[in-house]
Amino acid sequence: MMKTKYTYKQIWTIAYPILISLIMEQLIGMTDTAFLGRVGEIELGASAIAGVYYLAIFMLAFGFSIGAQILIARRNGEGNYKEIGPIFYQGVYFLLIVAAILFTLSVVFSPHILKNIISSPHIYDAAESYIHWRVYGFFFSFVGVMFRAFFVGTTQTKTLTLNSIVMVLANVIFNYILIFGKFGFPQLGIAGAAIGSSLAEMVSVIFFIIYTWKRIDCKKYALNILPKFRVQMLKRILNISVWTMIQNFVSLSTWFMFFLFVEHLGERSLAIANIIRNVSGIPFMIAMAFASTCGSLVSNLIGAGEQDCVRGTIRQHIRIGYILVIPILVFFCLFPDLILRIYTDMPDLRAASVSSLWVLCSAYLVLVPANVYFQSVSGTGNTRTALAMELCVLTIYIAYSAYFILYLRMDVAFAWTTESVYGLFIFIFCYRYMKKGNWQEKEI
Repeated sequence: MMKTKYTYKQIWTIAYPILISLIMEQLIGMTDTAFLGRVGEIELGASAIAGVYYLAIFMLAFGFSIGAQILIARRNGEGNYKEIGPIFYQGVYFLLIVAAILFTLSVVFSPHILKNIISSPHIYDAAESYIHWRVYGFFFSFVGVMFRAFFVGTTQTKTLTLNSIVMVLANVIFNYILIFGKFGFPQLGIAGAAIGSSLAEMVSVIFFIIYTWKRIDCKKYALNILPKFRVQMLKRILNISVWTMIQNFVSLSTWFMFFLFVEHLGERSLAIANIIRNVSGIPFMIAMAFASTCGSLVSNLIGAGEQDCVRGTIRQHIRIGYILVIPILVFFCLFPDLILRIYTDMPDLRAASVSSLWVLCSAYLVLVPANVYFQSVSGTGNTRTALAMELCVLTIYIAYSAYFILYLRMDVAFAWTTESVYGLFIFIFCYRYMKKGNWQEKEI
């Protein structure tokens, strides 16, 4: 019998706010897809490529915020609250500079990059028009991740749920008005989806600022003082976050390549891939919420000298992940049309998507334990090892995708077996590391 320290109820209490905030973030993409699925197949396909392109860049900021979050949590644990404000502000300064640079580069180079990698001129036009407006969101989403780091680091995760609800509602309203041209506004189609999402991110940041000002003890955390730019503190954040920045960016970039490969199979295949990506959002977010919680608890256990409870705790998280994910997958497989109807009102497109949905559902049987084990490796503090493993697996993933999708031109349903391949190799690498690795001696 493996030793455990936490009850299932304690695990659920920690995972629940993370799960809610992740699902709310996922709903932004889902509402975009649901609206564009009623505009046309080209718009639906283009928003997949453009959306993942945006996400890959956003992940750099998210990866940086993880490093800031670890430092904020450490200072919070020490009771050294006055150091939290300066960390928060250095992060905001740095990310605003990065946002300005990435915004400029995107405006100048995105049209050229997309023209060279997208084969369909219709998809190119739609994707370019989406990205043109979507990149304005960098300024808001990059500041938003620092607020997220502050609230997670100081264990005030309920705020994230509130913010996410405000953001999703704003996105639905802006999308409805701008995509379809309601209340006297012009009908903007895919550009409307991009403007709507960027405006929703702006609303989210305004909410964070007002909430923090009204509800948080700004003096306690020294948030009431605007500090000077401090290079030394920025270096300390980057020391921790540089690996997570690289890992998040590379991981999303390979996802972007997968959609590019599928785009070469045709406009319909790309539209199907986008629908399936969004349907998979819910089981993926559940798997990720428990994987993140497991990483955090593994770190706590090692810190408390209770290494013998680590493997039992990993098993607990896999069990809960399965208990929640499997019923959802069964429902998807039994009633595919009901689920696909949310994303498009075109019956032939729904019928063509069913086999892809079944293939993706089967992948989660290996993706649940794979994600939990992967985050556990990060939880040991070995972010470099985690990055090395991910890079090896992503190389296999890209080679497999290129061979079967680009070279053999297998259909889009077969293309989704890439998820099972990714999950299987991550699971094997991380399982072996947790069983044999020297993680028990790792100090951070």
